[in-house]
Amino acid sequence: MSETTKTLCPYCGVGCGLEVSPPAQPGKPINRDAQGTPIWKVQGDKSHPSSQGMVCVKGATIAESLHKDRLLYPMVRNSLDEPFKRVSWNEAFNRIVDRINQVAATQGPNAICMYGSGQFQTQDYYIAQKLLKGCLGTNNFDANSRLCMSSAVAGYIQSFGADGPPCCYDDLELTDCALLIGTNTAECHPIIFNRLRKYHKKNPNVKLIVVDPRHTATAEAADLHLAIKPGTDIDLLNGMAYLLLRWGYINSEFIDECTVNFPAFAEVINHYPPEAVAQTCGISQTDLETAARYWGESGQVLSLWSMGMNQSSEGTAKVRSLINLHLMTGQIGKPGAGPFSLTGQPNAMGGREAGGLSHLLPGYRVVKNEVHRREIEEFWGLTPGKIPSTPGMTAWDMITGLETGDVGVLWVAATNPAVSMPDLERTKAALKRSPFTIYQDAYYPTETAAYAHVLLPAAQWGEKTGTMTNSERVVTLCSAFKPPVGEAKADWEIFAEVGRRLGFVKEFTFSNSAQVYAEFVEITKGRPCDQSGISHEKLTEKGPIQWPCSETLDVTVTSLQDSKRLYTNGRFHTPDGRARFGAYHSRGLAEPPDPSYPFVLTTGRLYGHWHTQTRTGRIPKITQMHPEPFIEIHPRDAISLGMIEGEWIEVRSRRGKARFPVKITKGISPGTVFVPMHWGALWAEQSEANALTHPESCPDSLQPELKACAVNLMPISAKSMATEEIQKSKVTHIFSSPVSV
Repeated sequence: MSETTKTLCPYCGVGCGLEVSPPAQPGKPINRDAQGTPIWKVQGDKSHPSSQGMVCVKGATIAESLHKDRLLYPMVRNSLDEPFKRVSWNEAFNRIVDRINQVAATQGPNAICMYGSGQFQTQDYYIAQKLLKGCLGTNNFDANSRLCMSSAVAGYIQSFGADGPPCCYDDLELTDCALLIGTNTAECHPIIFNRLRKYHKKNPNVKLIVVDPRHTATAEAADLHLAIKPGTDIDLLNGMAYLLLRWGYINSEFIDECTVNFPAFAEVINHYPPEAVAQTCGISQTDLETAARYWGESGQVLSLWSMGMNQSSEGTAKVRSLINLHLMTGQIGKPGAGPFSLTGQPNAMGGREAGGLSHLLPGYRVVKNEVHRREIEEFWGLTPGKIPSTPGMTAWDMITGLETGDVGVLWVAATNPAVSMPDLERTKAALKRSPFTIYQDAYYPTETAAYAHVLLPAAQWGEKTGTMTNSERVVTLCSAFKPPVGEAKADWEIFAEVGRRLGFVKEFTFSNSAQVYAEFVEITKGRPCDQSGISHEKLTEKGPIQWPCSETLDVTVTSLQDSKRLYTNGRFHTPDGRARFGAYHSRGLAEPPDPSYPFVLTTGRLYGHWHTQTRTGRIPKITQMHPEPFIEIHPRDAISLGMIEGEWIEVRSRRGKARFPVKITKGISPGTVFVPMHWGALWAEQSEANALTHPESCPDSLQPELKACAVNLMPISAKSMATEEIQKSKVTHIFSSPVSV
């Protein structure tokens, strides 16, 4: 086989198109890694509309991880202190089905939970919803998107009546002013940033504002960097709104005809005069006024945000406060303008479309809406009332449900909660108490595998065919180019087989992912995320397609252009067609610093790594780029602590502790420290960022405030370091129980 396969990068939500070629090409030597293993060639797809041929280091090296440390066969054990033994798929399925039936009979279906992932393909998401919310009658499906994008979802729904980013990547090259807040786009969404940066350099009149407590690579490119104190985002946004209103930079016609609740919003922002806001945020009043003037004087204003806004106990309020600025100035529904959330994961958008959170249903429907439930029940052929009227357990609810005994089956797939969840020691203790955990992944070992009773080998990127939707609502077909390793199966195939063995045979008659997608798009017909005009066949023929794309439209250049932006006519998905202003006062951090814990810890990603290193930690080029975790400390704080570069420091919160080598930099604000979130116990035993974080969450989105917690810092003596032998490299002790094959 020498032909090239078009697919999508399986890392962040940018959704970069890739072209993959076999290791052996006619007339060329076989491409091999350092160990001699043939490696598929990966390069950017120049025809992909989103990435235009660009690719970052993660996408360029993705093929190097395909063969490493793979989970090849189903494995089981009766208790966590026993070794795993290899079993057949039949035995694994029987064990799972027997336990689900037992728990459903004794505790009820609400004791069954599944925790999924934005790395699923849409087909995986959809079949999981049909199995859990439909056939089993529990809404206990949540995904790691709860930790990522649920505040953006809630903000869009409350402001516009439906989820869905209204912008597109072309707007990056059409805007007059871009406000980036709570996003280190240069490292976390590099291809988007490359497009914006090139445009910015060519057009000096275009303004770039970056809001971040750190002086990141993103902030380095800004015309104005606002290094606000953590937790003061709403103060800043309301302060900008105050000035825009005072200076008359508002679109009264748009406000009157297209929105409601402006008077309540105007009353709130009246309490945010510039002198008070500047002091609260820790910035100059001049810089605050400059930001507001940049916004007010620009014809097209685009805002971009990600985890720094979403991962907050007031995440939804932050998102809506940013959207308020667009509504008051009419900066939405036109080229170069609008509020644009940057999705963290490759298919978190597809998951939202498929109903992949515990309060959602497929087709941008919500569990609490009786009409929405009835539509799904009728479509799936369910008895009326089968879908519960209340949202299921969120990811954190599942952890507390393990503590109370309310969870009898926990099924985790394509995610690693033993590293990524907040309050990690509490999370691990709860996972140890689980009576039955199924863990479905492509790799072994991972940190979560240590807490599983059943391991299921999943096919990963390149080994299964399905669709993913990126941040700009573009759907791409990700075609398999190699068979799964060992006995691995696609996630949706595993879910469907369990469904059939539970007795739901007619509900899961699919023989391939194209059939799954064909059923899914039918359920989106007439909905805000209408994809009824998209199919595997059309994606193969015409390439990536952006929604909305109904079955009545031909997939032509014209229809694609029409779908680029939402709300171009000023009408929204609310009952009266008007967008809603949200009136929010700032509440600040859920856990502010105090004399006992005087520093604010914030966490984030690095350019090369992805999530918990399950994939990137096995790629030499990336591990050489980021060999170990670290903590960023301002020089002033380092002096007060007596710290020098490279020394180790212990960070303590009210929940746990971790240790990191010190990196002294003026790029972090005094009183704030930063650590990357990628390292779990498998990679750096005592440097787990989430051992420190807390689970306090936004009341609307239920997204935890992973971005900020109060900590203290304690230098570690050389003697203590020598005695305790701080681990800097890969550790294996918690995975040391042998595997019986």
